[in-house]
Amino acid sequence: MRRLRQAPWVRGLVAENTLTPADLVWAVFVHDGEGRVPVGSLPGIDRLSVEEAAKAAKRAESLGIPAIALFPYIGPEGKDEEGTGAVDPDGLVPRAVRAMKAAAPGVGLITDVALDAYTSHGHDGLLDPDGTIPNDATVERLVQQALAHAKAGADVVAPSDMMDGRIAAIREAFDEEGFTNMMILAYAAKYASGFYGPYRDAIGSAQSLSGDKKTYQQDPANSDEALREVALDLAEGADMVMVKPGLPYLDIVQRVSSTFGVPTLAYQVSGEYAQIMAAAQNGWIDGDRVIMESLMCFKRAGASGIITYFAEKAAETLGA
Repeated sequence: MRRLRQAPWVRGLVAENTLTPADLVWAVFVHDGEGRVPVGSLPGIDRLSVEEAAKAAKRAESLGIPAIALFPYIGPEGKDEEGTGAVDPDGLVPRAVRAMKAAAPGVGLITDVALDAYTSHGHDGLLDPDGTIPNDATVERLVQQALAHAKAGADVVAPSDMMDGRIAAIREAFDEEGFTNMMILAYAAKYASGFYGPYRDAIGSAQSLSGDKKTYQQDPANSDEALREVALDLAEGADMVMVKPGLPYLDIVQRVSSTFGVPTLAYQVSGEYAQIMAAAQNGWIDGDRVIMESLMCFKRAGASGIITYFAEKAAETLGA
């Protein structure tokens, strides 16, 4: 077996999987202010102004990164119980989408459809007085949010809320409004995970979150349930599906991709990024090597694409 490992040229020749910038989706945070604002729990990651986000789109284009996934930071003044800012046609995300599309029309823009950045309670949906998340009322708000993003020029909406039936409702609304070519990337297998902490810091929902999200996100103990979730979202009109988190859930990525044979993305989430960066900064691991190895692991598991905060750095490495 070692004969085929003895030199870089032969290792590359017989490699079963390859990683290119075309496999990456760059996760980017935007804020409604000026310049760049560091995210303390995500070393090296900044929230970007609309102007800086447009520059990031140009940067993605130059590196061969095909798409950017956009996530908003909304300050306390922009939050309320109903998450009404999420449906504002002139809100942060629609303005960022328009600016980024003007700067780099060929870069795909994927927008997050969920209310957690906009609600004062930090949940992905509305909140009843008894603390429950009303499914159908939340779906109505999510449909309005998805339409606002489509009208701004987004290429893909990615509902990450895990409400039942929201894919069908969004698809129906798109068809009725003439957005028949809008793509839907369903967060079909999104788990109630502890790996999301730095992300919630980045979008400003960590301090406001009341309770947990276990009544609507999946139980980490379950695998078969993920296949049922994916089957439902595909039947309702999803074009692509997502598994989240990433590395701790590669078994789910493999099962989904092999079972359904549809484009399956994985999200290398904030906690995964923070772990790698913290260990690298302490000198415990070779950070550059582990970044590239971790991304290759997604490909080996069957991911069609990887949403990652490492996209810019990885694309630079791959293009070197």
